[in-house]
Amino acid sequence: MSKRVMTLDELDLPVGKKTRLSRLLYRYGPRNGRLMVLPIDQGLEHGPRDFFVNPESLNPEFQLRLALEGEFSAIAFQIGLAEKYLRLFAGKVPLILKLNGKTDIPPDDEAFSPCHASVADAVRLGAEAVGYTCYVGSPRQDDDFIQFGNVRREAERAGMPVIMWAYPRGKFIEQKGGRDSFYAVDYAARLAQELGADVVKVNYPKVDEEKRAQYPKEYRELKLSKREMLEQIVASAGRTLTLMSGGSKRSDEELFDDVRVALEAGVTGFIFGRNMWQRRFRDALDVAGTITNMIHEVSSPAAKKAALV
Repeated sequence: MSKRVMTLDELDLPVGKKTRLSRLLYRYGPRNGRLMVLPIDQGLEHGPRDFFVNPESLNPEFQLRLALEGEFSAIAFQIGLAEKYLRLFAGKVPLILKLNGKTDIPPDDEAFSPCHASVADAVRLGAEAVGYTCYVGSPRQDDDFIQFGNVRREAERAGMPVIMWAYPRGKFIEQKGGRDSFYAVDYAARLAQELGADVVKVNYPKVDEEKRAQYPKEYRELKLSKREMLEQIVASAGRTLTLMSGGSKRSDEELFDDVRVALEAGVTGFIFGRNMWQRRFRDALDVAGTITNMIHEVSSPAAKKAALV
C-alpha cells in the first residue's frame, strides 16, 4: 500500500509558481504528478572525473538528448551549460537553473556554496524552477540562510519555484553521526520547509550502527525500515515536495529497490544523475523507462484505490 502524494492544490501556491510546477508535474516527464529530473551539475561539483566512465556524457548534449528521449520532467543545469547548450532543446526540455555551486577541492568542514546566477537569469532562460544548494548544519549556515533568503524573495517576485538541494555537511554534522544518517536527512527535509523551499532534494538515509551513539537521543533508539525512514522524511518536509537523490552509481537492483520503496513512502519523485548518464545511451533510456513504468504502476487507479484503504 503506497502513501498518497501531495497535490498542487494542497500547497496554496501563488499563480506563477503553481503554473510552472504544474507544467513540470503534468506536461513533462511521467505527467501524473510525479517528477523525474536529470541533474548535470556534477561537472562543477566534482570536476570532469564523473564523466570518465562514459566519455560521451562529457558533452551536455548527451544529457539533453537523454532528457528528451527518456521523457524526463526537466534537466538541472548550471548557468554556463544552460546558455551554451539549451538553445536547440528550448521548449522541449524544461530547465531547472542551479543558482549556486562549489568545487570539491576545499574540505567540507565549513561548506558553503556561493551564488553565481540569479532568478532573473532563470526567467531570461525560460526556466521552470531554480535550484539552490543549502549545506545543513555547516558552520557557514548563517551566510547560507541569508543568501537563500535573498533567492527565495527574488523567486517569490518572479513566481519561480525553488528546489533546495538540502545537504547536511560540515564538521559538526560529522560529530552527530554523519551527513547521511537518518537524523541528518530528516533534519534537512524539515529545514527546507522551514526556510520556504517549494521542493526539497535529499539523499537516501543510511544506517551506521557504529555511529548510532552519536545521534541525538531521540534518534538513537529508533529502529526503522527504509520505507519508514522515507515516510518520516516526507512528513518532515510537509508541504514541501520531496525528491530523492540518486547519489553515486549503484547496481540496477539496488536502484530499482530504492525507487520502489520511495514511491511507496509517498515521495514526489527522483533526481537521478550519475545513475543515468554514466551509462551508454540506450542503457540509460532503458533504466529511465523502467523507472517511469514503476511511477505509473504506483500511480495507477488500482494503486490509488489501495492507498486510500
